[in-house]
Amino acid sequence: MKKQWTMMLLATTITFGSTTFIPEEAQAASAVIVSSVNLRSAPNTSAASYGYVSTGETVEILSKVNSYWYQVRTSSGKVGYISTSSRYVSTTGTVPASTSTSTTASSGSVTYSSTAVSKVIAAGKAYLGTPYEYGSDRSTTYTFDCSDFVRQAFKDALGVTLPSSSRTQGDYVKSIGKTSTNWHDLKPGDLMFFMSYKGGSASNYPSNKAGQTITHVGIYLGDGKILHTYSKDSGGVRIDSIAGRHWEHRFIFGGSALR
Repeated sequence: MKKQWTMMLLATTITFGSTTFIPEEAQAASAVIVSSVNLRSAPNTSAASYGYVSTGETVEILSKVNSYWYQVRTSSGKVGYISTSSRYVSTTGTVPASTSTSTTASSGSVTYSSTAVSKVIAAGKAYLGTPYEYGSDRSTTYTFDCSDFVRQAFKDALGVTLPSSSRTQGDYVKSIGKTSTNWHDLKPGDLMFFMSYKGGSASNYPSNKAGQTITHVGIYLGDGKILHTYSKDSGGVRIDSIAGRHWEHRFIFGGSALR
C-alpha cells in the first residue's frame, strides 16, 4: 500500500526576552525520514554527528544549503544538517531555495528582520560545543575562534560573508551606524565587541572604553545572554550570561551587521 505523506506545519517559535518571533521558514517545508540519516553539526561529512534521525520521523527544513545538504530542526528541537538525497528523505511543501552565491559584507548586505535574526541565531546554535582554536581555518567548520564563528553563522544563515577578524567586524558594524555602548540597548542578533580580560571586577577596566582595542566578538541573544566562543577550556561554542560578569565590564560597543 502506498503511503501518503502529509505536510506538517510545525508551530516553531523563538523567544527573546518578552518578544517572540515565528520564523517564516517554519511553515515552508518538512521532510519525512525514509531511511535513518546522520544529523551533523555542519554541512559536510567530516562534521561531528549528533546521532541518527530515525526512519519515519518528520523534520522541519530550515534551508537548503546546497545540492547535498538541508539544514533541519528535528522534533526534539535539535538543529543540524542532513543529506538531501531521496534515499534518506521525502519532502513536502516548498523547500527554501538554496543560495547559489555568497555576498561579501563590503559589496552587499541583508536588511534587518526578525526572520534574518532567527536564521543567524539558529545557524550559530547549530555549532554549540564546536571546539575553540585561535586563528582557526576559515575554510572549515571543525574549530572556530570568536570571529570565525560569527562569520560562519552569518554565512550559513544569510549567505553574507562578514570580515574575518573581530576588529574588522567591529569596523563594519560601525560603518552601518547602529551601535550602542550600553549592552541593554542591543537587539537579538546584534554583535557585541569586547576588550581584553583584565580581571573580574569593574574597577579593573576604564570607565570610558572609547579607543580600546577589540579582542573578542559574539552574538547577542537577548535576555542578557551571548552566543560565542573564547577558549579551549570553556568547551568551545557556548552561551553565557553578561550581567555582573567580566563580559559586562569588558564590553566596548555593539550593533547590527544587518542594515
